[in-house]
Amino acid sequence: MAVVTRFAPSPTGYLHVGGARTALYSWLVAKAQGGKFVLRIEDTDRERSTQPAIDAILEGMQWLGLNWDEGPYYQTKRFDRYEHYIEQLLAEDKAYKCYCSTERLDAMREQQMAAGEKPRYDGHCRDNPNVSGDRYVVRFRNPQTGSVIFDDHIRGRIEFANTELDDLIIARSDGTPTYNFCVVIDDWEMDITHVVRGEDHINNTPRQINILKALGAPVPEYAHVSMILGDDGKKLSKRHGAVSVMQYRDDGYLPEAVLNYLVRLGWSHGDQEIFSVDEMIQYFSLDDVNKAASAFNTEKLNWLNQHYMKSLPADAVVPHLTWHFRDQGIDPSQGPALADLIAMQADRVKTLKEMVATSRYFYEDFSEFDADAAKKHLRPVAKEPLLVVQQRLAALTEWTQETIHETIQKTATDLDIGMGKIGMPLRVAVTGSGNSPSLDLTLAHLTQQQVVERIETALAVIAEREANAN
Repeated sequence: MAVVTRFAPSPTGYLHVGGARTALYSWLVAKAQGGKFVLRIEDTDRERSTQPAIDAILEGMQWLGLNWDEGPYYQTKRFDRYEHYIEQLLAEDKAYKCYCSTERLDAMREQQMAAGEKPRYDGHCRDNPNVSGDRYVVRFRNPQTGSVIFDDHIRGRIEFANTELDDLIIARSDGTPTYNFCVVIDDWEMDITHVVRGEDHINNTPRQINILKALGAPVPEYAHVSMILGDDGKKLSKRHGAVSVMQYRDDGYLPEAVLNYLVRLGWSHGDQEIFSVDEMIQYFSLDDVNKAASAFNTEKLNWLNQHYMKSLPADAVVPHLTWHFRDQGIDPSQGPALADLIAMQADRVKTLKEMVATSRYFYEDFSEFDADAAKKHLRPVAKEPLLVVQQRLAALTEWTQETIHETIQKTATDLDIGMGKIGMPLRVAVTGSGNSPSLDLTLAHLTQQQVVERIETALAVIAEREANAN
């Protein structure tokens, strides 16, 4: 039988990290078996489901490269299918109408909790011919004996006594189906063979299995993944920073790095840390997923991101870097080719956003120098070295890294000063700060005119300081 997996988010917010990992695991199971990966939007919560949230989920999936083979299916467009099966269960006496009022149910739960019992429906309408009314919900007639047993790929054998499960509401009083019932019908009709989802759904699984059996439908295999903790060991949330997948894009991470990080967040293959997508498909197995909670480690993600910035072909990184340039309002065509910039800066930064921020001087002029760098290096003692090197750089007929290096070196030799006495003032003059790739490489990726004019601006700053000092 062909393997079919699904990712079924509720569109009540962005695609979060835990959801993205679940989607990745489901996607890998399907790809490893040559099967199908289905995307289903579980939007029955009409009050909280929004179109922007749906758009954010689709955008996050596409950014990560988790392309679906079928869908997206929307539950709100399948109400006729759910209604059909609710009517079937009622006709077969596998479901019944419950006329209990909210007041009765509230009082029942309060009484149960006061007695130290687990709150659950007491079956008042299950086999009571004397109940009736205008408003009712439909409840599934859950078996009252035996157990539900399933072998979870991650947690092993799990058993629930049917006496622990009450008669689940499958249709509300307004006729709309409930989440647990919609999931069952969808998984059946979409031929889902493997359900990968969060551990918070474990308690739903026996209820769903009982409904599947009542319908004579096949029961899929299940894998319930553990939660993700933040760096501080607490459940991952907004206070830890980026929990939305697209926030990682906005913060300058490559999708390859995020995917590689997510696959290792609860799964391992020996000591290997770096995985291409093809390797993930080849090696991933649900049976190797750890059932313990995973801790998010931002430093590890940064390390992976830098690895991919350095090791991926430049043409794979350039589109993402271009996006960040435009996001920061910079025209990437006004400076070095972005492939050259990546080669220069990837060793020096952790994210693409940081790469853009530290490379602005290549693409636009600046009006101010970094205050600390200027105070330290644009001093009267730097005036003569800057004047001499400015004149010599202006006179070059070939503007290459080699000729620039020779010019700076010769100036230091002729003035009998160390390279730092000319290199640092020159670096501050042309970049605005004290940090850049090697000086000759940096200057070679600026125009000759830019370099000469920026040195002139730095000399003006030195002259102003001299005037103020006097």
